[in-house]
Amino acid sequence: MGYKEEPLVQKVCELYEQISRLESLKPSKDVNMLFTQLVLTCMPPSPLDVTKLCEGVQELRSKLIRLCGEAEGLLESHFSAMLGSYDNPLQHLNIFPYYSNYIKLCQLEFTILGKHCTQIPSKVAFVGSGPLPLTSIVLASNHLTNTLFHNYDIYPSANFKARRLVSSDPDLSERMFFHTSDILSVSGVLQDYEVVFLAALVGMDKEEKVRVISHLAKYMAPGAFLMLRSAHGARAFLYPVVDPCDLRGFEVLSVFHPTDEVINSVVIARKYPIPLHSIEQGLGPRILPNKCSEIIQAFNPLNHGNIIEELTPHEFSTPLMLHSEAGSLY
Repeated sequence: MGYKEEPLVQKVCELYEQISRLESLKPSKDVNMLFTQLVLTCMPPSPLDVTKLCEGVQELRSKLIRLCGEAEGLLESHFSAMLGSYDNPLQHLNIFPYYSNYIKLCQLEFTILGKHCTQIPSKVAFVGSGPLPLTSIVLASNHLTNTLFHNYDIYPSANFKARRLVSSDPDLSERMFFHTSDILSVSGVLQDYEVVFLAALVGMDKEEKVRVISHLAKYMAPGAFLMLRSAHGARAFLYPVVDPCDLRGFEVLSVFHPTDEVINSVVIARKYPIPLHSIEQGLGPRILPNKCSEIIQAFNPLNHGNIIEELTPHEFSTPLMLHSEAGSLY
């Protein structure tokens, strides 16, 4: 049976047609219902390989990812404005319907980073932080409690709303910074960050994503970590897929695919500690031979559902003993 005939792909195509006919993607009963159906359709583990879909479905997928990105931005903007009306916004984060998903995703990313990082980062960047920078807030509040967070977003309105959320918190207001910039125009300062997080929707298609990754490879400090969010199986109808083989200039350390309600896969890579001219001459990512798509073991921090680890080097330095404390669509 071809993918075009599969019930899952048919259902996604039907939902796309309904979503594309909506007058607005702002939160509403109809919008919530359709995106909930879409996520529930794509969430179960699936052997689907989106690269093998027919051209028509590939085009539909690209359009659907952009619609998801627009809807997610509107959802976050809506709740950021709502939270901003409170005297202490950070005490009410649980009104955001997918706050618990961010808690789990941040725990996952923190656990993965701790497996490969040898020291607590003093300064990190989050690219594509948006109006509701929950990843930075959760990591800064629960895990990296002395780290400085520099958040980058291209939209001034997003940073205005985000800044308002942390302004009343005496700790986070001193450790979280917001920059209105296209990341492709940010260069020298990138070498200051030990870890750079790249949001799933920065780079809506493969070409855009590779352009951003190449820019980061050029300007990040040698040995710095890059954490990216990707998608696997049918979840690739919701978010762009980061192919480890596209991480030129980086050593891919591991790839994790959650199979619970956390939609995004997590990729961690480390910039090569080599001269820049070697990267510009076309050095690709270093990964274990024959491991680019081989599933070799399961990883399950804190009973976080079934997580598949694809890429794992033989041995790394002793994981950092971090603090003891332990995607989101409609």
